[in-house]
Amino acid sequence: MTHVSCLPDRTRTESLCPECLKRLPAQRIVQGDEIRLVKTCPRHGVFETPVWRGRPAFDQWQRSRLPAQSHAQFAGSQRGCPFDCGLCPDHRQRSCTVIIEVTQRCDLSCAVCYADASGKPPDPSPDSVAGLFRRAAQVAPKSNIQLSGGEPTMRDDLPDLVAMGRDSGFDFIQVNTNGLRLGRDRAYVNALKRAGLASVFLQFDGIEDGIYRRLRGRALAASKRAAIEACAEQGIGIVLVPTLVPGVNTHHIGAIVQAALSWMPAVRGVHFQPVSYFGRYRAAPDEAGRITLPEVMRAIEEQSEGRFKIAHFGPPGCENALCSFHGRFMQLADGRMVPMSPSDSGKCCGAPIKADQGASRAMAAVARQWAGPARPVMEIAPAGACSRGIGDTGSGRDDAAAPMSLDAFIQRARTHTFSISAMAFQDAWTLALDRVRDCCIHVMAPDGRLIPFCLYNLTAADGRRLYRA
Repeated sequence: MTHVSCLPDRTRTESLCPECLKRLPAQRIVQGDEIRLVKTCPRHGVFETPVWRGRPAFDQWQRSRLPAQSHAQFAGSQRGCPFDCGLCPDHRQRSCTVIIEVTQRCDLSCAVCYADASGKPPDPSPDSVAGLFRRAAQVAPKSNIQLSGGEPTMRDDLPDLVAMGRDSGFDFIQVNTNGLRLGRDRAYVNALKRAGLASVFLQFDGIEDGIYRRLRGRALAASKRAAIEACAEQGIGIVLVPTLVPGVNTHHIGAIVQAALSWMPAVRGVHFQPVSYFGRYRAAPDEAGRITLPEVMRAIEEQSEGRFKIAHFGPPGCENALCSFHGRFMQLADGRMVPMSPSDSGKCCGAPIKADQGASRAMAAVARQWAGPARPVMEIAPAGACSRGIGDTGSGRDDAAAPMSLDAFIQRARTHTFSISAMAFQDAWTLALDRVRDCCIHVMAPDGRLIPFCLYNLTAADGRRLYRA
């Protein structure tokens, strides 16, 4: 194979061997319109994986960042990144979201599961969870909290844990859930709302049962809708979280966005997660098994017939630019969707972003956007029943908007903003340590260490892990 050129400045990084997890030098190589991560293990040979395909251009997407000091230096660096996380002194970003796992039990056996939830470990006691909240308040003050698992709603005392987090000083608490219990137990949802739950991060892979049968082992479309209705009644914010698997649901990206729009303002946004090969889904992927962030952006543009454009999305201000994208929109009274993100937000020029400022802005933006609307929404439309097409302006002008008074704009912004975002988690084939050091989404390990999400779930080809017990 002939490589055309190398990227200046951001070419070299480090990675791990997917077979033995040995730290290796790695290089980002340009081949046509692809960026490929290439690394060689002395024992297991060459590994080459696409990490960026097509427009927007990789070099224009980058942002310069000034590193921030983490509050959570658990220990010194002895073996070096990524083996001394806690976080170690090499880490360049504070926590934006802290994930606290409250169970390893689950009521599904999904083909794709980063936690490989088995139900074997006992649930941490309420006192143990309280200790994790205290630790989080010390090392990641004012961060956003996500309660995860396994399936957190397997715990009857989850509302008590939410209230515990609020009492510990955390204003935004979200539950990462498949939604099955939420859809059938309205009293439980009410208890979560009264406890102070702001948002649910709802597993949502599509609107057709065939997709769920392949990814989750069961027909779940009706259960997802029931969960959305239950949370909407209580004014709990809902974020739809599709795991994108090529050949399974990537052709439904536009339909997922359409469904989310039809359920506004109860649904606050869609957060796509391109499949990563770890946990229960770790077989070495072929080239067709990858979908990169620019491919997701292009699919959104193409499947929305150009109403949501690549230019409406920008790189993050918190984590590494190669990890995610985001766009924010407002729905006007006549159904038009207008972008609230600058069209040049993806360009690399301008003053460097200070990492701590980026984290503060990201935390505030997520809490504001993903929390429930200003007033409960009692009814939601059937899936896909939006009165207009995706982003339809109703006037033939894509982004045209009638003048709006300041008071009307503020009121509308409280209830009818909508986000589309994505995060590309790293597995043993795509891992780059410069990205890891910029990570702001950290799992609180049982011993109180903060571990970047991708490292905590990283799985070697034979199932061995770096951190998850």
